[in-house]
Amino acid sequence: SQGWPLQTAYDLLTEVEERFPPQSIASLTCTGTGGKRISHILGTRFLNEVIAHTKAVESHHPEARTIIDIGGEDAKLVLVDEQEGQRFAVQDFALNTVCAAGTGAFLEQQASRLGYSIERFSELALEAETVPSIAGRCTVFAKSDMIHLQQNGVADYEIIAGLCFAIVRNLKTNIAKGKSIVPPLVFQGGVAANLGVRRAIKELLIPREEDLVIPEHYRVMGAVGAALDGSRAENSVPYPGRFALEEYLHTEQQRAEGLSTLSAPVGAARSRQGPAGPRQRRGSGSAFLGIDVGSVSTKMVLLEADSLQGAPGIASSAAKVLAFTYLPTSGRPLEAIKQGLQELKSQFENMPEIVAVGTTGSGRYLSSGFVGSDGVYNEITAQATAAQSMLADVDTVFEIGGQDSKYIRLEGGSVADFTMNRVCAAGTGSFLEEQSVRLDLDIRDFGDLALSASSPAPMGERCTVFMQSDLVHYQQKGVPKADLAAGLCYSIVHNYLNKVVEQRRIGERIAFQGGTALNRGIVAAFEQVLGKPVYVPEHNEVTGAIGAALLAARDR
Repeated sequence: SQGWPLQTAYDLLTEVEERFPPQSIASLTCTGTGGKRISHILGTRFLNEVIAHTKAVESHHPEARTIIDIGGEDAKLVLVDEQEGQRFAVQDFALNTVCAAGTGAFLEQQASRLGYSIERFSELALEAETVPSIAGRCTVFAKSDMIHLQQNGVADYEIIAGLCFAIVRNLKTNIAKGKSIVPPLVFQGGVAANLGVRRAIKELLIPREEDLVIPEHYRVMGAVGAALDGSRAENSVPYPGRFALEEYLHTEQQRAEGLSTLSAPVGAARSRQGPAGPRQRRGSGSAFLGIDVGSVSTKMVLLEADSLQGAPGIASSAAKVLAFTYLPTSGRPLEAIKQGLQELKSQFENMPEIVAVGTTGSGRYLSSGFVGSDGVYNEITAQATAAQSMLADVDTVFEIGGQDSKYIRLEGGSVADFTMNRVCAAGTGSFLEEQSVRLDLDIRDFGDLALSASSPAPMGERCTVFMQSDLVHYQQKGVPKADLAAGLCYSIVHNYLNKVVEQRRIGERIAFQGGTALNRGIVAAFEQVLGKPVYVPEHNEVTGAIGAALLAARDR
């Protein structure tokens, strides 16, 4: 339906009425995520989708004991058995959350990334003899695994098989959650067309190949179940025709009211386009090196040692950044470190003497062993240390990187509370990059375009994959790119505040760090939602590396 469920339903009803006279249609029953709203508009009956799918399987495959339905944005597991005289009763069921991992949208996005049609994608999965492990918990994290495998020369068909197996592992781990999957197993929904997912179910969920049943009408089993339920005399509601829906579309459906416009942020007054390019400097004296190796990017910073001499503790606004570099990790952290060191060296006529090295980030132990660092520091401590060195009296730190988000609360110069994002990348830099690609925007122009919006589009908090439906919906309505960009900035802020910060306290002196803080639209959205300034320190994109260098200086 591409974000237009009501219009799509109206078009389908129009086709039905062209083929069958309305008076010949005995009843109409709605089901599915958009079915309740449509049933309300038409004044007809709504049936829960779990029940609808179960009734369809009961009619066509009464031998089934497990039902798996995977559609574009939904995944369901239903366990059936005989109960209290019923030969086909729902014993237990589970649904996916608001995450696209384990759905058809997940597979479609990966197929697009690899440059294949979904049909060819399905066929190629059967060619793999070796199936690599790929993250199935989030489409953004899966992208990192895919890049790493491609760079190591893994064939596309093996990557595709890995993605199909990731879908099934995700279902087994996050939806089934220990429930016993009893054969025969009926697999339905649009994803049942995918040969790779069928293969994964056979290898991971059932003991024998013949225990897997694919219904003839696997794509529409929910609708089949709704029709069967409506055929019972006590449930039959006469077909009302499509005209109430037509009237609603023409007269009552209003464009969602736009969010508040964004103003130039107080805490990030300057517009910057990212890390400065290399330039020759005269090396002098000695320096402390900080290395922050993340899943998406690797950051390195050289701090002038003389600027820290005699500084009280480690918090010193006088800490001078001599040079820094910011480059993609690309699944090869050691190669990224080598390249980063070369880039730092190229920025000096005479490289300063490095007297201490600190490492942080998800690759901190690997990088420490590689360069022989003097200290290994967790990301929370490194980010907090950098914030305290650059913003007096800071009490709250927001840090949003490529795939990670962090919240830190400081009291009396110490970390009093902290948290990180879990298995969802919505609201991170990768999330923003995904949407930029869809809008055909340069990520460096995103923030300033958002500030020019006259009516930001409300998109709420959604998975990065599901956001595509919202974007398509608004684009089809002719919403300008600036309003879409501003809406996405709000979406990132709400995702971060509601999924990461949750109910934790936010102070008055907020430092916003990480590469995403370069986006002035997001800084403005934070200020609009919180009603207080949000400060972006200089070199915000490399604050983890700055913190590691400062800590190495302290521990030297």
